[in-house]
Amino acid sequence: MAALHSTAFRLGSVALSSRQELSFRRGNAKASAFSCSSSVSIPRLSFQSKALGGDGFPETKDSSLVVCFGEMLIDFVPTISGLSLADAPAFKKAPGGAPANVAVGIARLGGSSAFIGKVGEDEFGYMLAEILKENNVNSEGMRFDPGARTALAFVTLRSDGEREFMFYRNPSADMLLQEAELDLDLIRKAKIFHYGSISLITEPCKSAHIAAAKAAKDAGVVLSYDPNLRLPLWPSAESAREGILSIWDTADIIKISEEEISFLTKGEDPYDDAVVRKLCHPNHKLLLVTEGPEGCRYYTKEFNGRVKGLKVDAVDTTGAGDAFVAGILSQLAKDLSLLQVMPLTI
Repeated sequence: MAALHSTAFRLGSVALSSRQELSFRRGNAKASAFSCSSSVSIPRLSFQSKALGGDGFPETKDSSLVVCFGEMLIDFVPTISGLSLADAPAFKKAPGGAPANVAVGIARLGGSSAFIGKVGEDEFGYMLAEILKENNVNSEGMRFDPGARTALAFVTLRSDGEREFMFYRNPSADMLLQEAELDLDLIRKAKIFHYGSISLITEPCKSAHIAAAKAAKDAGVVLSYDPNLRLPLWPSAESAREGILSIWDTADIIKISEEEISFLTKGEDPYDDAVVRKLCHPNHKLLLVTEGPEGCRYYTKEFNGRVKGLKVDAVDTTGAGDAFVAGILSQLAKDLSLLQVMPLTI
């Protein structure tokens, strides 16, 4: 999970940072025979958009709204960095949850965003709702569960550079969002609908997630997917792999890390373009691969390229991926034609 408080942004050429900056400027693009045949054989969902333009892109909406769907929770972060959870002397609370981070990031960049998800009818839930309000995020789609608590996560960055997580969800309110509680009107108003994979782990939230994505696709909304792998939350590694890939082909935009590529391909080299292309599908308009301080790679059907990262003194990379997604989506929501122009100049 990523903490909202640790995410910082600066405008300009969409340089974005969460204590570790990545910047999209003019990159080196090259034409690519971008194979869209996947070697991963897994049952997948299939949605069909009814609002496609002649170029295969969803028709432009007047709104630049980005609706983010999924979990919002409380992160407990050690007061002293570099220690394991067991060795930390104390913790401070911070708002977290990747989809909520992205919604706040977009709003801080001057964009229009909304969050759909469920928290407990408790002090933490009310605190999170207030934080969304303070950050100008539309929270009309937020729901409160009187019978379940807001999710909690303890997260630390150890001295060896590895992040450590411990979750309290037995079940938590975010897992109990039901299809009947969805604000479908809000979803259909969006230009981009963004989500992760954590909301696919258990019912009834899984069915709500699928229904929300279908409603968005049917309305011509662009689908954005960041798997945000959190293995401790899944029953097994195989169920995580199957769950993440089950909705892979329906997305228009996917952001993935090099570690997630290795996981999904069962250990193949994430820096090999041929390996990345195995994860490509004809429905995808843009596939982004983040590489931490090294920057990122981007792939479309016609082009692929690389953008170098900015050199900074990183304090804590928690939330860097969410900051990256927020920067990308805030620009695409203003002008989807950027998906058709290479090199990317967003």
